[in-house]
Amino acid sequence: MEQPAATAPVSLPFAESTPLGLLGLSIGCAALVPIALGHSLTPAGLRTAAMFCLLFGAGGQLLAGLMALANKNLLGGTLFTTFSFNWVMNWWALAGMAEGKLPDPTIVLAVDIAFLVIFLVLTYAFGFYSKLLFAFLADIDLLYLGRILKEVTHLPAMGWLVTGCTIALIGISLWIAFAILVNPAAGRQVFAMPGPIFTPKKPDTV
Repeated sequence: MEQPAATAPVSLPFAESTPLGLLGLSIGCAALVPIALGHSLTPAGLRTAAMFCLLFGAGGQLLAGLMALANKNLLGGTLFTTFSFNWVMNWWALAGMAEGKLPDPTIVLAVDIAFLVIFLVLTYAFGFYSKLLFAFLADIDLLYLGRILKEVTHLPAMGWLVTGCTIALIGISLWIAFAILVNPAAGRQVFAMPGPIFTPKKPDTV
């Protein structure tokens, strides 16, 4: 006997796109780490990092975000799509630095503050899905806080904080991506993916 149409599984237009976005994020971050550590500051190094930011950071996350939105994943799609445009700015900034042109620090600071507010709210939202996703967003929060404090205080320690958060972001992104890709294939949790940190409020019953 066939299932009623109302109970039939919903067919999504695309496969889960989160691993694509996270792998692109991790590769983009990896390209920034040598520069953050004071290496590859030559025009060639800056241009190379810029292309990785454009293709993987921006391109990978934009594609993942649009696919997620098409799959009715509002939270993930909004995060990836919004963040992808920031990676375009990273590409533009690095490409400009290779030619001796620096972005205006005051405008960058204002945008970083706006991003921090955005990510703080999204951190709370992702806490309803997974502790690991909450940690992922919390690391981004700390990264942007470090960027802001570095610009305001000019303390070298803030630069190290940003670098550390960037490296941690690579690790967390890869872990979540591998969990989504490998666990279903293995039929078990090869990469642990803990449950939510918050519990949504149950609707009031009449």
